[in-house]
Amino acid sequence: MQIVKYAFQQHGDDRGMLVALEEYNDIPFEIKRVYYMYDTKEGVTRGYHAHKSLKQILICIHGSCKIRLDNGREKKIVSLEKPYEGLYVPNNMWREMYDFSPDAVLMVLASEVYREEDYIRDYDTFLKMVKEGLEHA
Repeated sequence: MQIVKYAFQQHGDDRGMLVALEEYNDIPFEIKRVYYMYDTKEGVTRGYHAHKSLKQILICIHGSCKIRLDNGREKKIVSLEKPYEGLYVPNNMWREMYDFSPDAVLMVLASEVYREEDYIRDYDTFLKMVKEGLEHA
């Protein structure tokens, strides 16, 4: 499994730092939705799903968290702890976000608007879809 972690260009001076993100320049898709998670309670894991077509960039803009990625064949854990780093999560990738620091703010840039029918919320269904996709590839 190839993990793509972006280090976004930072601009700074004596006033502080700035990161600007542009679709297709810094983000490999058109951004159709932005949302963020914060005040995640200790011990809570978020996610537990994959998407059929949606792609995402996850950026922990404050604090830190970990992302468990699973493509149905292998699993990897990625730490997000710098506000200028983003993790690309393609479609058909199971994700679980956990180990949030108390001050964590995880921002997500998404390639599609919210559509419940795009979610794969059952892990066994996800594994079956991955297996069927491999058999038809």
